[in-house]
Amino acid sequence: MAAAAEPEGRPQARRRWLFWRGHRQWKLLGVFEIDPEHEFYGLTCRLRAGLGAATQAAIDHPPADPPSEGDCATVLKQPHEGFELRTYAAPAFARLRRSLGLAEEEYQASLCSRGPYLQFISNSKSSADFFLTHDKRFFLKTQSKREIRFLLSNLPRYLRHLERYPHSLLVRFLGVHSIILPRRRKKYFIIMQSVFYPDERILERYDIKGCRVNRWAEPAPEGSPAIVVLKDCNFEGKTIALGAQRPWLLRQLELDSRFLEELRVLDYSLLLALQPLHADERQPPALALASLVGRAARSMEQGAPGGMDAAGEPGARAAAQHRRLLPAASNPLHVLDGPQLRYFVGVIDLFTVYGCRKRLEHLWKSVRYRGQAFSTVCPAEYARRLCRWAETHTL
Repeated sequence: MAAAAEPEGRPQARRRWLFWRGHRQWKLLGVFEIDPEHEFYGLTCRLRAGLGAATQAAIDHPPADPPSEGDCATVLKQPHEGFELRTYAAPAFARLRRSLGLAEEEYQASLCSRGPYLQFISNSKSSADFFLTHDKRFFLKTQSKREIRFLLSNLPRYLRHLERYPHSLLVRFLGVHSIILPRRRKKYFIIMQSVFYPDERILERYDIKGCRVNRWAEPAPEGSPAIVVLKDCNFEGKTIALGAQRPWLLRQLELDSRFLEELRVLDYSLLLALQPLHADERQPPALALASLVGRAARSMEQGAPGGMDAAGEPGARAAAQHRRLLPAASNPLHVLDGPQLRYFVGVIDLFTVYGCRKRLEHLWKSVRYRGQAFSTVCPAEYARRLCRWAETHTL
């Protein structure tokens, strides 16, 4: 009898073990203030001081127009007491921030406010460190030297893509820096807009790659303050209801993924978050159309890239660049409003190149996961698969 009961006991014990291990992990997930007792307190204090000086240099010496060929190759070295901060391609990133309507003083205030940085700990497999500004508007993420070299070498192409498609879903990189501390290895990091800003009332967050192998995340217990980013398998049976905005999303994702395919990049993710609309934001179709035309007029008056002509129709230049009407939101480039929900959408993690290591990983996974959809495939297939996912999961 004992031998017969053993197979039932083992799964139960394993489920209990997985629950308690998951419970400990959930307690570690989320956003935490970096106070004086935190291991990163000294580093983030130096970053705030260094970035204050770097942004002040951009304020005092705005980038020239037109851009020069050397803008993406500049290195600004600023020594400080106990460390040195280096800023890469400063004129190019300053020009990008200006094109987004982000004033340098506003950018500086967010990066250097008296409020402490926040550490973001997620269920991602990445070994990078993630920091948020106190207002949660900008992310600071550590990167390897190889990844920084890849970004800077392709920065002109990235900027040209954003110029051609100003409403691209690609995450906006706003700065590249390194910090050098005595007797420590140089640490590189990027600054980028947070796709999930502002994050109040967000119900669910997803990291989508368009495949199924290892793409399930255990949801946090009900009532837990932990922030768990769910994955593809968690989204099964759900759809993104966009209505008239659906064709724009599918086309823009196709354009962005084609660009990443040209860079031979894979393993990028479509970030997605769901937020309920307020009652006054859910408008009948007739009122919604009037609101869209009104927003278009305001966009033209403010010089924002709205791209509508006097009749409320897309102009020729706007159609060529695949622009759209931006919502009246704090983070309009990453926001799409459906009938009931607001969706935050952005493409992140653009640094994984399909080189020899990834080719070998593809061969190994082809054997281990024969007939299954895993993440490591050639860039062309990766792009097609993510676009298919968006097409089958949107209405």
